[in-house]
Amino acid sequence: MTGRSEAAATAGFTGFGDGAVEFFDGLEADNSKAHWTDQREIYETHVRAPMQALLAALEPEFGAGKIFRPFRDVRFSADKTPYKTHCGATVGGYYVQVGADGLLVAAGRYQMAPDQVARFRTAVDDPRRGTELEKLLAAVRADGITIGGETLKTRPRGVDPGHPRLDLMRHKALYGHRTWPPDDLLHEGGSQERVASVWRSLRPLTEWLDDHVGASDQPRR
Repeated sequence: MTGRSEAAATAGFTGFGDGAVEFFDGLEADNSKAHWTDQREIYETHVRAPMQALLAALEPEFGAGKIFRPFRDVRFSADKTPYKTHCGATVGGYYVQVGADGLLVAAGRYQMAPDQVARFRTAVDDPRRGTELEKLLAAVRADGITIGGETLKTRPRGVDPGHPRLDLMRHKALYGHRTWPPDDLLHEGGSQERVASVWRSLRPLTEWLDDHVGASDQPRR
């Protein structure tokens, strides 16, 4: 982090900089090292420093977070553009992202390894735990949050076609998310409450997933 970024992080979150959205608009148009180098000061001042300040402001309630690197992993991708067109940060199972499309706030499990999927389906199959999850998701939707996650097109092998929670059994990932397009509040301290309110709404879901799915036992590749 640069000295200016450190100062901004300790000054408190006052919103993302006025140049944040334009920075990502420009990066989408010219995703090159030359453009990045030319505009890096805008990224550091209008994007990264405010994101660091936002995480610092949320840390007392949600814990310490980290900002993802702006460089894309292109080793196994046909798309060789070098830079991400958003800035994302995570606090455990919680996630926040700013980009040309505005603000995205989410929490849950974006991906689950096979052993996690197996534990998830075992919990969903259980009448008590599965019904609890249904109630949690209904409350999340009532708060205006969208439920997402990769699903099978057909029912999992061995699952009764009449299972009362068949739609949930199809999930291979499960998370909630809400987005806001670019607006004035993005550049004000009030956008912190947007992030916090979504994370609070999704806290029961993340706790359910922590309790019944947990981390993967499989070694990382």
